[in-house]
Amino acid sequence: MRILVVGGGGREHALVWKLAQNPTVDRLFAAPGNAGIAREATCVPLAPDDLPGIVDLVERENIDLTIVGPEGPLVAGLVDELDLVGRRVFGPNREAARIEGSKAWTKELCERYGIPAARSGAFSEVGPAMEYLDSLEPPYVIKADGLAAGKGVVIAEDRAGAMAAIRACLVDRVFGEAGATVVVEEHLTGREVSAFALTDGREVLPLVMAQDFKRIGEGDTGPNTGGMGACSPVSYVDETTAARIWDEVLERAVRAMGSEGVRYRGVLYAGLMLTEEGPKVLEFNCRFGDPETQVIVPRLRSDLGELLLACVEGNLSSYRAMFSPEACVTVVIASGGYPGEYRTGMEIHGLEEAEAVEGVLVFHAGTVEQEGRVVTAGGRVLAVSALGATAAEARARAYEGCSRISFEGMQYRRDIAERVAQEG
Repeated sequence: MRILVVGGGGREHALVWKLAQNPTVDRLFAAPGNAGIAREATCVPLAPDDLPGIVDLVERENIDLTIVGPEGPLVAGLVDELDLVGRRVFGPNREAARIEGSKAWTKELCERYGIPAARSGAFSEVGPAMEYLDSLEPPYVIKADGLAAGKGVVIAEDRAGAMAAIRACLVDRVFGEAGATVVVEEHLTGREVSAFALTDGREVLPLVMAQDFKRIGEGDTGPNTGGMGACSPVSYVDETTAARIWDEVLERAVRAMGSEGVRYRGVLYAGLMLTEEGPKVLEFNCRFGDPETQVIVPRLRSDLGELLLACVEGNLSSYRAMFSPEACVTVVIASGGYPGEYRTGMEIHGLEEAEAVEGVLVFHAGTVEQEGRVVTAGGRVLAVSALGATAAEARARAYEGCSRISFEGMQYRRDIAERVAQEG
């Protein structure tokens, strides 16, 4: 089997790493890939949003299965384009990918079908949005409706901050068309969890849960990022809560879309807050999480390629997903200045030394190879993952790996999975 993975981040490296372990995979391709992915796949310099280029590559190389990593090409309709030429592709089509591409559409879906979610309203004009604020208590959550690279969410402590965030979207258009509509949402309190399931549109196969850490600063401070670390499993989700998440959120969402005439095939990711009233949806995503994939995939004992192909071919009911009982923790190493402006081209040292730590895997994100040197090429540069018998052991190994890596300006949080490790 010849497989193409679309994307070039840490998530895609984790997927490629796992797929490469399947003896039935004859050849792996990635578009565009990165310096780490290049060790296991043929990297083709195509942007993930170059839909005609991706389709041409699939046809030219006679790809048997395309796996789409990022949300952008899914929302843009890459799956639809590959379906048109009769090529097998893992991921939801354009219509189904609206569950991430439009927060307003998703909120309406949740309301119609009783999927528990934060109370919210969607607005395209400043005045009505400001009026809705008065029905909520601070802090306020302001979200750009469309895709904003994980940075379109503002948690405002007061009305003035919320007003500024609304104006930034609707007047200043800091997120372009993605912010032409804003979602104003009540702020939920509790502990967050990310839940993942595979589906072929009929069968819904739960995977495992993870916790991710979105803020740049320790103690969950500072602006949101694409994610600064993650851990799995999540010890604070009991069996009763887990059952509610699978049944009332993920299963119900797939059934809801089916009732709307939308067949969802791929992975469905729910970001949830565990409130006193039970789990509530913060967001849905139409792809694997990043960096959650970097803690889920190392624990997976089943064949990843077979599971994803079963989703595409509609026979997922014949499969189970088996996971190791080990814990996994990943720490994201980022460029100095991220999530704001940052420099690239910094040479990275210590990669082999980090990978020599027991249980450690280094997944590349923003890297490129230049004249035999691996240098930085993005905001999030590496995800250092580690397996261990306990969360504490996995965490210690991940941080030992991080300590062996260096490049100018590098930064990472020192408190990833700290509380989970302490809780055992």
